[in-house]
Amino acid sequence: MEMPSSTNVTFMTLDPGHFHAALVHKNTYASVDSNVYIFAPAGPELESHLQLLQQYNSRSNQPTNWQPHVYSGDDFLQQMLQQTPGNVVVLSGNNARKTEYIAKAIDSGIHVLADKPMAINPEGFGLLRNTMLTAQENGLLLHDIMTERYEITTILQKELSQVPELFGEMQKGSLTDPAITKESVHHFFKYVSGNPLKRPPWFFDVSQQGEGIADVATHLIDLIFWECFPEDPIDHQKDIEVLQATRSPTILSLDQFKRVTGVEKFPSFLEKDLNQENQLLVFSNGEIFFTTRGIHGKVSVIWNYEAPEGGKDTHYSIMKGSQINLVIQQGAEQNYEPTLYVYPNVDDIPMVEFQLTQALENLSSKYAGLGYRQNDNGWEIVIPDEFKIGHEAHFAEVTEAFLSHLDNGKIPEWELANMLAKYYVTSEAWRLSRD
Repeated sequence: MEMPSSTNVTFMTLDPGHFHAALVHKNTYASVDSNVYIFAPAGPELESHLQLLQQYNSRSNQPTNWQPHVYSGDDFLQQMLQQTPGNVVVLSGNNARKTEYIAKAIDSGIHVLADKPMAINPEGFGLLRNTMLTAQENGLLLHDIMTERYEITTILQKELSQVPELFGEMQKGSLTDPAITKESVHHFFKYVSGNPLKRPPWFFDVSQQGEGIADVATHLIDLIFWECFPEDPIDHQKDIEVLQATRSPTILSLDQFKRVTGVEKFPSFLEKDLNQENQLLVFSNGEIFFTTRGIHGKVSVIWNYEAPEGGKDTHYSIMKGSQINLVIQQGAEQNYEPTLYVYPNVDDIPMVEFQLTQALENLSSKYAGLGYRQNDNGWEIVIPDEFKIGHEAHFAEVTEAFLSHLDNGKIPEWELANMLAKYYVTSEAWRLSRD
């Protein structure tokens, strides 16, 4: 392999089994070398990754210029650690070994930008916790890719919740009536960059991908911390109590499995998850109930086989204040576009509307053109289209933030504490869901 030029950052990609690894490269970055060094086993996952890089390089609008250098062999991990042609490794793929990959990269002096989840069970959490300490001791950056922070309705939900004249105080809630809820619905069959997504068979094995409460739930827990306790470090040993967790399967027929994977039969490692009708039970669904400094939160993850006609992955969220509730909905009524609503909890409606007007005016310097329209229960926030950039574009924003941390030489303390707290919640939920 050729060695990189003298730019600040050179990416390596290890075992890119998920399309998120390619989405990090959908854009170029001023401080990142155009050479990218890929270490992976040969096979369709590597081919799909390279095809996406080529697609980004050859597009007519803002093409990238990535120059992939590929090592494909069974000893891909050892070769990356021996050669180390880059200083940052991007991880997105099979999660069975991801925590191990993270630990070995940090032990070898390599910064890590990893897709979620970075750990999928209590054992992985223990290794991740120790690895985070090693990274801090050695001045290395370890961060996961939290794209949902960059979705505009979530940003505005956070912003408006920080205006006490409008929102009031955050409610405490209860186990049966949480103060903040985040629900996410995903689909196994979907389109990415305009093409049907082919998922590898291991994606349907929760011992390799992780269950829903250990995978997608990381985004939702992250948002609860990020919105309710902005830039405030959370001590997972003192501030959090995981109260309850459940798990349930999505059932797939062999025909559905074939359509998503292109594989003709269930592989042997999935036989443990087949029922008597030869249907696959994928434990991708679940709920977690927990408190953070006494505030009750709930996260819920659902995986369906395929979205309804015209539909897509959806998100629901509610934050309950003493004066208003802030609600995000993304169903058929919203044309499957995330939409933020303000619902008053007090009788003085003119006062709430006045405070909403003031809050949006104060946000106009960052988000020009914000407005609202009345509906039967309150108001819908009107957001200019320029801020609705889409999920795939958020990967560039996450990567830019990571590169900024690299430039500063550290990740903020609150980020590190809350990252650890997030995986504490998912690992405890994994344990509780089996009790």
